[in-house]
Amino acid sequence: MTQQLCEILLHNSSVPRIMKAFRPHLRLTSSTAGQASRSLIRPVERLGVLRKRLEYHASCAPHSSRTPITGACDRALLNSITTRRTLSTIPEGGVKQSSTSGDKGRSAQTPAQGQPVIHDLFETKTGTWQYVVADPSTREAVVIDPVLDYDRETQVISTVAADQILSLAKSQDYTVVRILETHAHADHLTAASYLQHRLESEHGHKPTIGIGRRIGQVQSLFGQRYGVPQDERQGAFDTLFEDDEVFSIGNLQAVALHLPGHTPDHLGYKIGDNVFCGDSLFHVDIGTARCDFPGGSAKNLYYSGRRLLSLPDHVKIWTGHDYPPEGRADPVPWMTVHEHRAQNKHLRDGITEEEFVAQRKKRDASLGEPKLLHQSLQTNIRAGRLPKPTESGHRMLRLPLKLGGVQW
Repeated sequence: MTQQLCEILLHNSSVPRIMKAFRPHLRLTSSTAGQASRSLIRPVERLGVLRKRLEYHASCAPHSSRTPITGACDRALLNSITTRRTLSTIPEGGVKQSSTSGDKGRSAQTPAQGQPVIHDLFETKTGTWQYVVADPSTREAVVIDPVLDYDRETQVISTVAADQILSLAKSQDYTVVRILETHAHADHLTAASYLQHRLESEHGHKPTIGIGRRIGQVQSLFGQRYGVPQDERQGAFDTLFEDDEVFSIGNLQAVALHLPGHTPDHLGYKIGDNVFCGDSLFHVDIGTARCDFPGGSAKNLYYSGRRLLSLPDHVKIWTGHDYPPEGRADPVPWMTVHEHRAQNKHLRDGITEEEFVAQRKKRDASLGEPKLLHQSLQTNIRAGRLPKPTESGHRMLRLPLKLGGVQW
């Protein structure tokens, strides 16, 4: 019924009139509905995108038990959340939030045995997906790849995205036992340390911060490059996962998967029939993540991707970022193994290692460095800890000068 309702809404020319009644449940705007109707005149290849949008909005319907935004955050946070969806761009700032059992048509509060409740939160400024993954029976939860807001123009750090995670955890009565990083990100600052501090000070429970054991290589490289003191990066992470290490989230079993390629330390986390793959696989119309960072390897990413796509067809791959291209309005948090094998522009079945490496290297050569590269790496090898204050009381990050061949 929910799917049929979404199809009617997305195909009916009278959607703007109908939408007023259903907006609280579907979280669409009249503008979005019009865009969806107009999209029917697009070529046949748009049908795949429309189907994903139907699935996405169907999961917002009343029986999906999504967390109401008004119940998850205060008024200040509500004002920062973007609810209007545009055709081809992600709004600057704000967070989009939803929750699902990872199984369409099943209540988020009653997932299948051994499956988690998953809340996906999209941080629009950096295009980052953050996740809260919980065991419904024990209410224990983990946070995956949380974002610390940073304004590059003013150097101001804020915590809108992280505070929404805290509000969500509180509203759902979750005990956050772990904060999991897939890797040391180069495009946004992590909120891991901030969340750990807030949860310990307010709830008396200190969640551990976990990452792959190879983070030491990355810390050493960038610690030396940026002059980060060893005592500020040593011991920053509480748990260093071994390859294929098994750990628990309440009664759920999770596995740390080594997925090198984007970075050498990169992990994915398999929880039930879900893999949180970080910056390895993106939406099928984007393909895969870049591999031109120190220690990155297109060849390694090919084999990491094939490892993921060797999982059963129904397994959901939850991505770390999304940057919807022209023609796709909404960021999408997951696609199935089957969809990736059939449609991923870089890694679908039939693409050889040689073809993948060639196209990945060609693409990487055209990319500029991430806007927050230097700020992110210096913060993230510290697990989000702030630099120690200088004698003047300021906390400083370093930016390398580019002299353009001129020296004196």
